[in-house]
Amino acid sequence: MDSVREEVSQFYRALGTRVVDASDDQDTTDLHKCIAYIRDLPNLKNENASTCVLVAGALGGRFDHEAGNINVLCHFSSTQIVLLSDDCLIQLLPSSHLHEIHIHPTIEGPHCGLVPIRGPSKSSTTTGLQWNLSDTEMKFGGLISTSNLAKDEIVTVRSDSDLLWTVSLKKIG
Repeated sequence: MDSVREEVSQFYRALGTRVVDASDDQDTTDLHKCIAYIRDLPNLKNENASTCVLVAGALGGRFDHEAGNINVLCHFSSTQIVLLSDDCLIQLLPSSHLHEIHIHPTIEGPHCGLVPIRGPSKSSTTTGLQWNLSDTEMKFGGLISTSNLAKDEIVTVRSDSDLLWTVSLKKIG
């Protein structure tokens, strides 16, 4: 948080928040530093610990910051990180296994998409979508799955490449 205003920093310090200054490292983003800090917490070093980090306000600002946040998903691919905005969420689906995504229709969907992030996907297969993929190739400059619809409360995704999953969020109230 090298650009945090001093009064904001003081406000949180007064609440007892420990503020870690890592502003000397300009090669990583604030989110990268935060995830690295979380992963190094002693109670999360347990191999059996399952960690999910929800990052509010991670989208909807400057595109370079959004791209940096998506890069953090790729860098820490073994940690479940969900980037959240007012209208959608994004998470990385590593190619290492079959993903079963539980859709909560009162707050999520129906719009969704799958985007290959580390290079082309030669084979992606889904269930539970309006337009399922069946051993489909996806790549930038070719097909990517945008403006799809979650039709079932469980969506499955298998791919030979890491994919970004994005789903719309419904306005409450």
